[in-house]
Amino acid sequence: MNVARHEVCAVALAEAFRGDGEILASPIGVLPGIAARLARATFAPDLLLSDGVASLVDATGAVEGWLPYRTVFDVVWSGRRHVVMGASQLDRYGNQNIACVGDPRKPKAQLLGMRGAPGNTINHPTSYWVPAHSRRAFVAKVDVVTGVGYDRAAALGPRAARFHEIRRVVTDLAVLDFATPDHAMRLASVHPGVSLADVLEKTGFPLVFAEPVPVTRLPTDQELHLLRTVIDPQGRGAKEVAS
Repeated sequence: MNVARHEVCAVALAEAFRGDGEILASPIGVLPGIAARLARATFAPDLLLSDGVASLVDATGAVEGWLPYRTVFDVVWSGRRHVVMGASQLDRYGNQNIACVGDPRKPKAQLLGMRGAPGNTINHPTSYWVPAHSRRAFVAKVDVVTGVGYDRAAALGPRAARFHEIRRVVTDLAVLDFATPDHAMRLASVHPGVSLADVLEKTGFPLVFAEPVPVTRLPTDQELHLLRTVIDPQGRGAKEVAS
């Protein structure tokens, strides 16, 4: 059975939630949302999924509980949440920028702003979805730090950084993590059909990797069935993948 790139990405994003247990999953974006529902329907049945307002829902979208907005902050501040955000820029230690491009005093482009990124990254696990892997996204130094990376979290000290964890970065080309002694970004796997040279050429800083680089796993038959008939029958996830 042919497997599309966005389906590989959905599974890779779902894997970010493996082992999380009963926490609030906050996937931002279409494909992260699909991935969280896939994880809930398969290997992560304890995940709590929100409709973004006040209801908790299951993998099909059926309401199964209530989580008022004021309670979300208690969850956030205690480390019991895992958010998947986007990133206009990421550096090798996981510092994120979604605020602006260029000098912040006179930016070339105004983006989302800080939003909740500082609080998210310092208070609970965070992963990133970057649909177009390029040197514009993976940069030597971000123009503005919105999400806190490992180097800055370490500088804050153990108490301030006790819940900090950048779990995984998934792109249209690869899966990356920070499983290195100094938490520099590591190439964990390349997607089927993608070469190591492809990823290195489109990354604006040196990546840690060990050859042979693993290939990102394909969806199982069950996962493909869920993706294509239950979770994303209209193929909305395909529209987010650049390649």
